[in-house]
Amino acid sequence: MNKSESKYFNTALLMDEALIALLEVKDLEYITIKEICQKAGVNRSTFYLHYETISDLANEAMEVLNERFQSYFEQKAEDLVDHIDDMQLKDLVFINKEYLQPYLQFIRDNKKVYRAAFRNPDGMQTHKKYKNFKNYILEPILKRFNVPDEMQKYYIAYYIEGIIAIVKEWIDNDCRDSIESIIDVIEKCVNLPHLSEEKLYGEQNNT
Repeated sequence: MNKSESKYFNTALLMDEALIALLEVKDLEYITIKEICQKAGVNRSTFYLHYETISDLANEAMEVLNERFQSYFEQKAEDLVDHIDDMQLKDLVFINKEYLQPYLQFIRDNKKVYRAAFRNPDGMQTHKKYKNFKNYILEPILKRFNVPDEMQKYYIAYYIEGIIAIVKEWIDNDCRDSIESIIDVIEKCVNLPHLSEEKLYGEQNNT
C-alpha cells in the first residue's frame, strides 16, 4: 500500500468509525453527512470523494467488520461451506468453546459496533448477515442431521434468536461477565443434545 492508498484507507476508516459511533445514539435515517464529517474530522468534499451516500458508507463499514470477524477464526466460512457434506456429524455442532470463544472475543472487542447494530439492524444489514448464515451453513447442517425441511425454520429461529438475546444482554451489561461464563450459558441454553448422533431423526425413523 503506497502513501496515497494508505491516506485514503485511513480517511475511510475514520468515517467508518464516525458512523458507528453515531449509530450508537441515533438511527441511520437521522444521521447526516455533516455529522459524520464533523465526527471524523474531514470535510464534506472528502466524504463525496469516497462515497455517494451514507448507505454506501454503512455498507463499507459492515464489509470491514465482516473481514475482521473472519480473521478471528482459524477456519474460514468459505472452507466450512465447501466441506459440510464431508464432515463428521460431531464436528458440525458449533455451539462449543472452540467456536464461541473467538465469536465472543470479537463481540467484546467490537461491542460499540454491536450496540449500533442492535439499534439499527436494517441500516447495518444485520438481517442479511444472518440470512447468509442460515442459507449456507445452518440449513445444510440441519439437513445432515436429518431434520425435516418443514421443521428447520423452528430450529434456526431458536438458535439464532436465542444466542442473539444472550449476546444483547451481555452487551447491555458492557460485557462485564467473562467470556467463559457466557460460553457456559450458551452451551447450556442452546446446545444440541437432541441432535446427538444417537438421537437423529433418521435413526429414530429407522428403529
